[in-house]
Amino acid sequence: MDELETLRRTSLPFAALLGVEYLSASKERVTAELLVRDELCTRPAVLHGGAIMAFADTLGAAAAVLNLPDGAGTTTLESKTNFLAPAPAGIKVIGETTPVHRGRRTMVWQTRVATADGRLVALVTQTQMVLEKS
Repeated sequence: MDELETLRRTSLPFAALLGVEYLSASKERVTAELLVRDELCTRPAVLHGGAIMAFADTLGAAAAVLNLPDGAGTTTLESKTNFLAPAPAGIKVIGETTPVHRGRRTMVWQTRVATADGRLVALVTQTQMVLEKS
């Protein structure tokens, strides 16, 4: 099974609740899209910052999973978000996650969240801890 199928078949209830749709996946890059639905918005009808962060966290964790040694797990240690522009209800945002650092104990991922026309909505950097098999 390739990396994209691995992510699509992994049961992640919160990602499903958000509506995350994976577009591509490899050890070097994960992309996904998210429809900005009313229930994910604040007022005025723009994507809530928490939804942006949750979307990016999901992608960073997914990328980490694809880089883990057999039997290991991962958890988010730290996340920092720069909010740059609104994403109005009714559009899709695209998330692209790439590695900054992939080590034995931690991984750092950067996720760019943008509109389909390329307007940058947020830039998220997160650190994932590698949980060794016990």
